[in-house]
Amino acid sequence: MKYIVFVALIGVTIAAPQGPTTEPVPILRQEQEVNFDGSYKWNYETGNSITAEEQGFLKNAGQPEQEAQVAQGQYKYTSPEGQVIELSYIADENGFQPVGAHLPTPPPIPAAIQKALDYLASLPSTESPQRR
Repeated sequence: MKYIVFVALIGVTIAAPQGPTTEPVPILRQEQEVNFDGSYKWNYETGNSITAEEQGFLKNAGQPEQEAQVAQGQYKYTSPEGQVIELSYIADENGFQPVGAHLPTPPPIPAAIQKALDYLASLPSTESPQRR
């Protein structure tokens, strides 16, 4: 349920007028489908070139310990600076996983540090068994 509220907030934020405007932005296309098995899909397109779509389903339905809501979608809009922002995502038991060219990425690991990490990973474990 928290995820659905989060997605709704993102949709409202994205659909908000971009920049100073007093005219309402028309919705050119909007569809939604909710099925009895818990699966759903929705999409919309606005007059200021915002598009969004998502589909989801309940993974491992009927197995309470393994159930997980899965949602996958994408949206696109133009930033106030004129840059087209495109983001695709999946949200499941592993959390929200966005992908987009505008998202920051970590710098590569320097070769010397990677070599040290590889060496440390190759060493046998020195942990002693737990005492009773």
